[in-house]
Amino acid sequence: MKVTIVGAGAVGASCAEYIAIKNFASEVVLIDIKEGYAEGKAMDLMQTASLNGFDTKVSGCTNDYTKTAGSDVAVITSGIPRKPGMTREELIGINAGIVKTVTQNILDHSPNAIFIVVSNPMDTMAYLTHKSLGLDRNRILGMGGALDSARFKYRLAEALECPASDVNGIVIGGHSDTGMIPLSRLAVRNSIPVSKFLSEEKIDKVVEATKVGGATLTKLLGTSAWYAPGAAVSSIVQSIACDQNKMFPCSALLEGEYGLNDISIGVPCIIGKNGIEKIVELELTDAEKAKLQTSAAAVKKTNGLLDV
Repeated sequence: MKVTIVGAGAVGASCAEYIAIKNFASEVVLIDIKEGYAEGKAMDLMQTASLNGFDTKVSGCTNDYTKTAGSDVAVITSGIPRKPGMTREELIGINAGIVKTVTQNILDHSPNAIFIVVSNPMDTMAYLTHKSLGLDRNRILGMGGALDSARFKYRLAEALECPASDVNGIVIGGHSDTGMIPLSRLAVRNSIPVSKFLSEEKIDKVVEATKVGGATLTKLLGTSAWYAPGAAVSSIVQSIACDQNKMFPCSALLEGEYGLNDISIGVPCIIGKNGIEKIVELELTDAEKAKLQTSAAAVKKTNGLLDV
């Protein structure tokens, strides 16, 4: 299994580190436009191999896509990060051009690759990748829902004062502060609804904290987060590499599911060796359906700014 990560910044390097440490890939290639940057990150990571006990080969290159040839999975993290006060939508003008170029370069050298889009605004960048490359829809997905759900579970565990391994929850909808929909109705602690342990007021606070999870970290860090995004990507890549058929909320191109068409947005997906093996349709309440429609309308508005 060969994995290419486009963009050797904090998110890309974090992806590479988690994938290497999990030791399921034979090779990870970091590629960046900054001279020597990816090479340096790769060397630094490789010097941890004997300490962390992994055999994955990590290499770096500067804008040389021939080094990515034969990749099974390509992770697209390239683009400028969100700055404090900047919305994901404001990134579109710059990042659309970057994503369109790098995904085509990857496809030219790895015609069978599965693409995982991380660049923001993520749902729109995933949609752009579909429109630009014209691949089967199972081969392109956006990472956002996996990250949002991890943040939801973190907030649930915090409110419940229990280990994160005790809770499960899912977030659907657009990967944005206003678009994501944490499904608190379905959240559980060891199969027991969290409503048995938390008041409605506390659950509402968990939901709101989840929705601004990215913005909260951007305000604290001065840039986008990287540990949790890297971990979310590595889990998706592992499910593909090991054909685990795990379920993650991912930005998938919908063709009638949830009553939506021609849009990439976060919904539960089974992830295996072919990428998206199946889109899972949840039975949503009327209120949840309305929120998803509102979220979809916002994503489509952003998509309208694309030159596709």
